[in-house]
Amino acid sequence: MSGLVNALVIVIVAALVISRQFRARRLDADRRWWLLPAILAVVALREPGIVDAHHRTESVLLLAAELVIGLGTGAGWAWTTRIWVEADGTVWTKSTKASVTVWIGGIALRVGLFALGALLGVHQDSSALLLALAGTLLVRSGILVWRTQSLTSATRTTTYGDDMPRPAWKERV
Repeated sequence: MSGLVNALVIVIVAALVISRQFRARRLDADRRWWLLPAILAVVALREPGIVDAHHRTESVLLLAAELVIGLGTGAGWAWTTRIWVEADGTVWTKSTKASVTVWIGGIALRVGLFALGALLGVHQDSSALLLALAGTLLVRSGILVWRTQSLTSATRTTTYGDDMPRPAWKERV
């Protein structure tokens, strides 16, 4: 794919994911949460221009920094997301104002990296940004699934005839 197509994919995926996260939505931890990041990573790694052939060392360092920023943004985003369990046992999530700060910080760091690369004369392909976005989504989803599993196992209860919640363990008669 060309750089323009990659940029368009990045903008569409980011806009879709970000806009969905700032509305309360049900989280299904059993779904394939790793699939979209895996697809984005494969698309990014298929491109030959991910590393500048004329500035290989600088390009690899910029790519590594981009990935670290992406992973940090994903972790920050996941830890600033509010998670709660409804009475029926469904898990809901919603990003917070702190999540907006994480995104603004991540974007500012990426702009700084791009400026540094331009200053060094390194050709920067959109594949690096796409790969970092995949890392962001993978880390965020993984942490949310982990947080959800620990939250649901701690709050899992069963009601009996008197509607009093009790821990859901196997009883012996």
